[in-house]
Amino acid sequence: MVSWRDRWIEWRNARLADPAFQRWAGHFPLTRPVARRRAARLFDVVAGFVYSQVAAAVVETRLLPFLRVRSRTVAEVAVHTGLPPDGAERLLKAAAALRLAERVGDRFALGTDGAALLGNPGVAEMIAHHRFLYADLADPVALLRARGGSLADYWSYADAAPDRVAAYSALMAASQPGIAAAVLDAYPVARHRRLLDVGGGQGVFAAAALDRAPGLVATVFDLPAVVARVTDRRITGVGGSFVVDPLPGGADLIALVRVLHDHDDAVVAALLAKVHAALPPGGTLLVAEPMAETRGGEAVGDAYFGLYLRAMGSGQPRSRARLSTLLIEAGLTRVREHPTVIPALVRVLSAIKGG
Repeated sequence: MVSWRDRWIEWRNARLADPAFQRWAGHFPLTRPVARRRAARLFDVVAGFVYSQVAAAVVETRLLPFLRVRSRTVAEVAVHTGLPPDGAERLLKAAAALRLAERVGDRFALGTDGAALLGNPGVAEMIAHHRFLYADLADPVALLRARGGSLADYWSYADAAPDRVAAYSALMAASQPGIAAAVLDAYPVARHRRLLDVGGGQGVFAAAALDRAPGLVATVFDLPAVVARVTDRRITGVGGSFVVDPLPGGADLIALVRVLHDHDDAVVAALLAKVHAALPPGGTLLVAEPMAETRGGEAVGDAYFGLYLRAMGSGQPRSRARLSTLLIEAGLTRVREHPTVIPALVRVLSAIKGG
């Protein structure tokens, strides 16, 4: 049986795909704004890679810090970036079109989105890091046929050399503060006594939690080469792999911040079983990560992270419903969501170990 919704979608798409209807919608006053928005959205899909490469060039040339001091001429930017004057002008105009820069007469200043980017250095780190992702996406169909590529090599934790550990640890540390703030705004960690941050890297989230709750005792559990980079003396680092080792006990709050979506279901199920074993009765698990099917953030969850994790060779974006099922199957109960201010980038679930 064909449902009424299937029939509606079929009829709608036949109209939208009809060039005559498109021309009519573009001229009819009531549909013209909708037609223009759809056309702009479609072009953004086509041109998105170019926009991201403009951002990459802006970051690589350190254009935004240069514009932050004062407005600059094309000639000044050419000298700063090492680009020929016509290349510098092309970059400035492209950056202004994306609001990373702003035209002021014959000069260019920092734009609104450029100022926001400067205020979040983790975004610039991710833009620079995306060269690995873009290499894998050069043939997206091949990526969908076989998981992993250069990005998988970058995130190869277990056998990574010290310089690679430093690179990915620094990337995660740079991108973590905004996420940590959103998570801690959503969930009051001060109600707990001991925090175990599993996969906590250099301890950015744990340190932010201690700033919110100075009475908290915090431990970070990650690979030995990673926890060796924890410099905050308030934090205890414990080296190990949550894939093969048990988790340290004694914490009444265990945090998994941007951890589960990096791994396939079998690893996630085994990790959640270890969380259940490590928690005392009444203890809490906090899961924080971008999720699939997030209203308004569908493109982030299923498009961006769907392909990013495919290139990484492990993991998948999961919906709240799927994560809740995994938590319940691990023996955790009372799954609850704590709304964040940036749900497209991070949502927060808590679950309790019964006793």
